[in-house]
Amino acid sequence: MAAVAAPTRAEALSLFRSLLRTAKQFSDYNIREYTRRRAADAFRENRALPDAPAAAAAFAEGKKQLEVAKRQAVVYSLYAPKSKSVMELKVQ
Repeated sequence: MAAVAAPTRAEALSLFRSLLRTAKQFSDYNIREYTRRRAADAFRENRALPDAPAAAAAFAEGKKQLEVAKRQAVVYSLYAPKSKSVMELKVQ
């Protein structure tokens, strides 16, 4: 059985930045903020995984979630709301 290598810090940061960039692509405020918050929470939760296989599994799950988010961003862009959310309106 081959040893599973844990992702490097650079790989993990790259995945995190990719998730945040993908979150910015959502036009809906609620979905955008949920995606950003979920990515940050998942990385915070998995910060101190005890062993390499667990870290590799979490990294693989993160990559899967990135692909799902990218697909959802495309779908949401096709059905973008016409008006902005109340959270996005500027107070004058």
